[in-house]
Formats: sequence, structure tokens, C-alpha cells
Amino acid sequence: MSLIELFILIVLGLFVVLYRQYSGRDVTKFVKDQSGNLTNRYAPYSYAAVKDKVKQMGQNYSFKDYVAQCSILGIFAAVVSFLYFYNVIISAVYVGLVIAIVPYLAYLRTKRIYSEFVFEQVQVYTTNTIMEFATTKSFVKSLEGVIASGVLEEPILSDVQYMIDLSYKNGNIEESIAFMDSKYPYYIVKNMHQLFLQITKEGSRDSGESLENMQNDIDMLVESVYRDRTDRKSFHSKFLKFGFALYFLCLLVQALVGNETYVKMLDRFYVQILLHFVIIINTWFIIKGERYYNENVGVE
Repeated sequence: MSLIELFILIVLGLFVVLYRQYSGRDVTKFVKDQSGNLTNRYAPYSYAAVKDKVKQMGQNYSFKDYVAQCSILGIFAAVVSFLYFYNVIISAVYVGLVIAIVPYLAYLRTKRIYSEFVFEQVQVYTTNTIMEFATTKSFVKSLEGVIASGVLEEPILSDVQYMIDLSYKNGNIEESIAFMDSKYPYYIVKNMHQLFLQITKEGSRDSGESLENMQNDIDMLVESVYRDRTDRKSFHSKFLKFGFALYFLCLLVQALVGNETYVKMLDRFYVQILLHFVIIINTWFIIKGERYYNENVGVE
């Protein structure tokens, strides 16, 4: 029995098992449901909410975007792998592997957009709370003022409301501040809360200068964050150009030894292993860079 025949039998067997387990319903729907269950089980629990928020912002990956990226990366993988191995089957395998990476790249992009959105909301929360406190001289009243102003969005809106509820329930702000500090561990949040806690315990006299200094610190930090974001975007573009250019080193080798000699070298198994190793390492290098760019957004 050949490997192809064995593969066909395994696929047919899986189809029958899935059909029996799903009581004759749509097997495609069953597979989709099970895949979703696995994603929800092993992926971060908040990713569904993150994805919904990015969709509300109009920056989600549409089906058209997926098709476009799969097409571009697939064609690139086909060209590069064929230039390396001059083998259609190997090229088809690499195309499939590259297309399989696209959802992960979309996932990283979604997380980055959401992280940037959260930081912007944290900036709005801290800035407006300081301004409200300068008038009300009360931390809880400041939070209520920020809520009433309508400048906050989910999820921070609900979290600030939860802080207010905790403060009224406990009669103090310690637990509310601990909750917010743990959920949004930014320096600007912790420093602002520490200042408000100190003012609340020691009295609000002469707090104007401290609040103004805190506001200036927040402004300076936000400015540095946006400058860092611009620099990172520029570096990311150069990084991708360099990474993709490395794939074409095989053309330099072929120019040095000649195309016919290169093709003959492909008959040696260790040459093919070396070429696979070059492609895999370079791909790992690019994915690692993409992960760093999207996850380490340089907030603080």
C-alpha cells in the first residue's frame, strides 16, 4: 500500500468517525465548532473580547485582507522555494506552511492594535482623573466625573465603574486602587494612584503642584511613547526588507557556481538539508521580529 492510499484511507476514516459523533449533522460545522472550542481553551481567554473591540474600531482583518495576504505570501513562498530547490512539490509544501502562518500574524496584529488602544485609554483615564481631582478634591468623585464625561470606552469604562463600586462598598480607595494597578500595570497608573492615596491619607493641602507635576510626567511619557512607536514602525519596515532580501542569497550562490552546477548540487541530500535549514532559520528570524514588534509595543 502506498503512502497516498494510506493517507486517503485515514481521511475517510476520520470523516466516518466525525459523522457518527455528530449524529449525521454537518461535519464541516462540527469541525469548525471543535476548532473554536480548542481555540477558546488554549488561547488567552480575553482574545475574543480583544478581537471584537478591534472589529468595532474597524481595524480587523477582513476576508479580503486574509486572501490578499495569503496570496502575496503564497506567491513569494512559491518563487523563493522554487529558486532554492527547483521542485514543484517542495514549493507547494512551503506555500501551504506560509499560508498557515497568516492567522498567527493576524493574531499578533490584533493584539498590538488592542494594546495601543488600551494605552490611549489609560492616558485618557489618568489625565481626566487628575483634572477632575483638581476640582473635586475627592478620588471617587473624580472617577464619577470621568465616567460622566463620556471619554472612556470599554473595557476601562467598566473597570473604573467597578472601582467606584468598590470604594463605596469598602469606605476607602485602597482595594479599588489595588484592582486597577494589577489590571493595568503602567507606571503612570501606579504613580497617579500612589499620589492620590497619599493625598487622601495626609490631606489635600498644597496638592496642586503635585498634581501639575504628575500631569507633566504623563505628558512627557505619552510623547516618548508615540515617538518610540514611530521609530519602531520605521525600523520594522527596514527589518522586513532586510529579512525578505536574505531569502534571495541562493541567487548569489547560483551566480557564483553557475545554474547547472547548482542544480546538480541539489541531488546531494545534505545540500537540500542545508537549504531547508537556511529557509527555516530566516523565517524564524522574521516571525520572531514580528512577534517582538507587535507584542512589545514599547509602552513603558
